[in-house]
Amino acid sequence: MGRPPTMADIARAAGVSRVAVSYALNDRPGVSPEVRDRIRKIAEDLGFRASGPARSLHGARPMAIGMTMLRPAKAFHVEVFRREFISGAQAELSSRGYGLALQFVADPDAELSVYSRWSAEQRVSGVIVSDVLVADPRPAFLAGLGLPAVAIGGPLPSGDVTCLWSGDTEAAAVAVQYLAGLGHRRIARVSGPEGLLHTAARTNAFLQACTHNGIEGTVLTADYTGEDGARATRRLLSGGARPTAILYDNDVMAVAGLGVATEMGVAVPAELSLVAWEDSPVCQVVRPALTVLKRDLQAYGAHAVRLLFQAIEGEPPVSVRDHTAQLVVRSSTGRAAAGS
Repeated sequence: MGRPPTMADIARAAGVSRVAVSYALNDRPGVSPEVRDRIRKIAEDLGFRASGPARSLHGARPMAIGMTMLRPAKAFHVEVFRREFISGAQAELSSRGYGLALQFVADPDAELSVYSRWSAEQRVSGVIVSDVLVADPRPAFLAGLGLPAVAIGGPLPSGDVTCLWSGDTEAAAVAVQYLAGLGHRRIARVSGPEGLLHTAARTNAFLQACTHNGIEGTVLTADYTGEDGARATRRLLSGGARPTAILYDNDVMAVAGLGVATEMGVAVPAELSLVAWEDSPVCQVVRPALTVLKRDLQAYGAHAVRLLFQAIEGEPPVSVRDHTAQLVVRSSTGRAAAGS
């Protein structure tokens, strides 16, 4: 076969579905005793070995998946990405009778310790890895533990775990081109934290699109919070040649930026256009309502869970590109003022 056998191989040999194989190998109801014995015999004949204790032939699979967060717990309640992504993941898990083990951690070392404990204690069947770094130790670490995982971000060069990623490069280019078409020639971006893989992808795409359109592009790094978004906006609007448009990496920073512009007497959109990455109810109810790069984040979370179950069932790691954010134009963007 040239590779370790998977549950899909067992299903083909037995003439049953992968779900039936999963039920049989994890001693769950749903298949007859005869089918269960036949599947286990085929698994043994093929030399099937589970990638962790949670998937042993005679052990019950933990009915939960794990997810950790490095950000403070309070950020979860205000940032739309986390809230909507987890909502979609939980809906998909619930339909399968699974739960979500969500834990906040203080630093990367603490996160690795959590993975080790979850694996040793068979707490979860797999994990979703968020905030993928440019040089991220977690995929290789999880592969070494034999703990199935899906990383949200990519594409990953190593291929250690399955990754799901969005078209950040294309979305950044669309936003810049739209603003360029409105006559903006000085555009700033308030980005997420440095070191994140998708932050780097967005930054490169933003600057390349600015160069292509003859635009002066500026990037300030922030941390996704309203406080940092406000700080970056105030700095941008206090300079001599201030930008005529700002693109924010999340909704929270964009709403904070709108507040700063109002406080400083900078009219939106007459003097300054604002665009938020991700949509939220707040983006729609503030005045002016914010133009956004919108994704279906609940569908994104559900997609991640489906890919994780493929990994749990023994499928090899894959790199999957999800849909690209779509530009939704509202009243926070307009033509650049003459002479600006």
